[in-house]
Amino acid sequence: MAEERSTRDRVLDAFERLLVGAGSRAATLDAVAAEAGVSKGGLLYHFHSREALVDGMVERLREQAARDVELMRSAEQGPVGFYLETSVDTGSDFDRALIAASRIAQEHDHGARTALADIRDAWFGVLNEHLGDEALARTIQLIGDGLYFDDTTGLGSPDALGHVRKVLGRLGH
Repeated sequence: MAEERSTRDRVLDAFERLLVGAGSRAATLDAVAAEAGVSKGGLLYHFHSREALVDGMVERLREQAARDVELMRSAEQGPVGFYLETSVDTGSDFDRALIAASRIAQEHDHGARTALADIRDAWFGVLNEHLGDEALARTIQLIGDGLYFDDTTGLGSPDALGHVRKVLGRLGH
């Protein structure tokens, strides 16, 4: 059973890497199998179609997001600090999954758009609960979105998070 899970995760990892690195058209079943180091039959054992592969990716993304929300709730630096510090591409499996899901959401959806919206809502919920101020929580979320966009597009300033912290400090947060 553990081997099946490992193979399943290798296939999903390969699918996400192809989506992020080469785009949706390059992420064919044959390419995913080759990238994962499994036979096409091995891939089809776990995911009988590309749609099933997307569904598996989205399901795993939701699991990763649930863990992230719990980390956010219990973070030593608080939910705001955690959210902003993780609003950069750290190269984590979760970052890769988010980027891969956004590629699918732009092209086909398959529930990826809904999953991404649900994840944003969950992050917002933690921020809003912690801050008790919907406008401030939304502003923090938008700042995090900007940090993530800048970082993932290579446009980010190395001092961006420091500037955000200074401004929030002036506001008492």
